[in-house]
Amino acid sequence: MPTIRFVAFAVIALGVAACAADTGPKEVGGTAVGAASAAPGAFLGNRIGAALNDEDKRRAYAAQIQALDTGPSGAPVAWRNPESGRYGNVVPGPAYQVNGASCRHYTHTIFIDAAPQIERGTACRNADGTWTKMR
Repeated sequence: MPTIRFVAFAVIALGVAACAADTGPKEVGGTAVGAASAAPGAFLGNRIGAALNDEDKRRAYAAQIQALDTGPSGAPVAWRNPESGRYGNVVPGPAYQVNGASCRHYTHTIFIDAAPQIERGTACRNADGTWTKMR
């Protein structure tokens, strides 16, 4: 299910870009690529995200969304990129309500060259089912 949301997001972004009056094929493609890479990067801090390649980010993001969507509180959702050797896990906290939205704290630990990098944050579910990092 998280992959479907990601693909839907990319398709919508491409459609919006295609409707712009002053865009050519290069601009439309660039917008779609930018939108597709923005979602995975949104949950990773600049310091950690800069050390990851696109496939690392994709796998980390998929684990992040799986943990937030269906992960039991305190149970890690693991990911690994065998090509880069990077791996990690996301541990979601219990769900709670803020202004009618479901939110969860999480801890995302990413191992880069065997050294753990830890990102802690809070994400809340939007009305369309996507997640937004709050802090």
